[in-house]
Amino acid sequence: MRRLLPLLLATTPAFAEDAPAGLFAVTNKQDLPEILLSAGEPLGAPWVLKSGTYYEVEITADGSQELALAGAGFFRAIWIDEIVIEGLEIRPLGLDSVEFDEAGTMEIGFIALKPGQYTLGTPQGGDTQTLQITIE
Repeated sequence: MRRLLPLLLATTPAFAEDAPAGLFAVTNKQDLPEILLSAGEPLGAPWVLKSGTYYEVEITADGSQELALAGAGFFRAIWIDEIVIEGLEIRPLGLDSVEFDEAGTMEIGFIALKPGQYTLGTPQGGDTQTLQITIE
């Protein structure tokens, strides 16, 4: 058996060195629709996410106004793998919000964890600038 184990591990796709397994597997990753931050514009259609799935989303501000995107409840219901801004990778322990002082794009990679109903929104935008999120 000891001689067979290395052979089994080497030939099993989930254990191949270049193919991550589990939560980081390519088959477990989904791209979400881009969130566009623009003065007075809606953030987009509601999301329904599956707990345990890895997601990536681009958040783009058009520079029409200084805008923040807040959602402490949502950010605490996910595990953030990384935030990428102009090629710089940030690996935070958590977030309450992100803010754009000018036009730009950031990408956030995360794993949805805690099922529930959540809201992302611009504090200055009221109900028109919110994104409803369900994690199942």
